[in-house]
Amino acid sequence: MLGLIGKKIGMTQLFAEDGTAVPVTAIEAGPCPIVQVKTDERDGYRAVQLGYGRKKERRSLRPEVGHSALAGLDYVPAVTREFRLGPEDVLAEDPHTPVGQVSKPAVAEGGEENAEGEESTEGGASDTQAGEPQADLRIGQMLTVTMFDEGERVKITGQTKGRGFQGVIKRHGFSGYPKSHGHPEPRKPGSIGPGTDPSRVIKGRKMAGQMGTEPKTVRNMTVVKVDSERNLLFVRGSVPGARNGWVFVGKQ
Repeated sequence: MLGLIGKKIGMTQLFAEDGTAVPVTAIEAGPCPIVQVKTDERDGYRAVQLGYGRKKERRSLRPEVGHSALAGLDYVPAVTREFRLGPEDVLAEDPHTPVGQVSKPAVAEGGEENAEGEESTEGGASDTQAGEPQADLRIGQMLTVTMFDEGERVKITGQTKGRGFQGVIKRHGFSGYPKSHGHPEPRKPGSIGPGTDPSRVIKGRKMAGQMGTEPKTVRNMTVVKVDSERNLLFVRGSVPGARNGWVFVGKQ
């Protein structure tokens, strides 16, 4: 399903019509240009690769510059993400032609056809179909927050905050030893397996280790407000990740 790439701004609260305070997370989502289109004929599945932000020119690799230029972009997105397309998402007849290079055939008085090319907007991509994911999708097209409606349920993926090296109580929720009757170290993990057979630690044993910095997806998040002027989405509740971290908002 289609979605957007964004950045977590932080949490705040909005007030409902009855005066109830609703905790929300503000996400700056889009505008995201379509950098690449995957089709059944060429790739075996249908998907679009979206970009977000701008990478510094001195940090842009030559293959990245060429890949972005195929979509009519004069910059390299800071982050890209592929979104699978659903049956309701329609691709253009030639989705691999950038928006700025699509010609409009017009019939002249003499019966001959002439073509006038569309002008591309600043940055090399056109937003003439922004916010209309059901329209014919092609590379170079801009998608914005207008593709979401207030009250819609979405899924959001982010990278959890890094917690460093943590013990089993914080990392896995172990209860620990009873704190009464004088146990010397009540936060120890306890036995990690039998000693005689199999004489080794079974793979996957929950133990102390690095916690956080893992992808996490939360589903059924409600869109409370859509601010198209500032490209902001306000979703109810908390979202994984730190402030200014990348998040991926997708339709369900």
